[in-house]
Amino acid sequence: MSQPSGLRGLFDKFRGADAPLPPRSSWGAIASTALLAGSLVAALAYATSHLSYVLLLGTFAASSLLIFAYPDSPFSQPRNTVVGHLFGTAAGLTCLHWLGPDWWSAGLAVGLAIAAMKATRTVHPPASSNPLIVFAFKAGWGFLLFPTLLGALLIVTVALFVHNVRRPTRWPQYW
Repeated sequence: MSQPSGLRGLFDKFRGADAPLPPRSSWGAIASTALLAGSLVAALAYATSHLSYVLLLGTFAASSLLIFAYPDSPFSQPRNTVVGHLFGTAAGLTCLHWLGPDWWSAGLAVGLAIAAMKATRTVHPPASSNPLIVFAFKAGWGFLLFPTLLGALLIVTVALFVHNVRRPTRWPQYW
């Protein structure tokens, strides 16, 4: 049976593949993921409010979801998390400071961050938003260390202990 072509064929594809929904996690897994991710972000927010350094990025919430709910995903590995966040922030800082705070520069920064992550096999989807955060806050170069590097390292460190205490298998899958 042939597929309709042209516009009709395109719209026909919008129906999807009729695949079943993925299985729902157990209530225990849902609760532990929510507690871990929420506690980690709260701890970073608390530290930010009591220290002279910013340790919290909005993208860290999405990173926590990936790392604690889907720890075996390639996107959730420590290498992807840390390097992906560094590339995202570095692309944002580079474009902001060399090209200026224009709309096209922000778009270029996101594209460069994604290209760098794909080229180095360090894709971490939340980090693709880091350039936009850099532009929104008009961040300086120190933003690469605080909150980006330190925050990503703290998330990975917590995950190393949590996953290797709670799971029978090793985490991470690779470095």
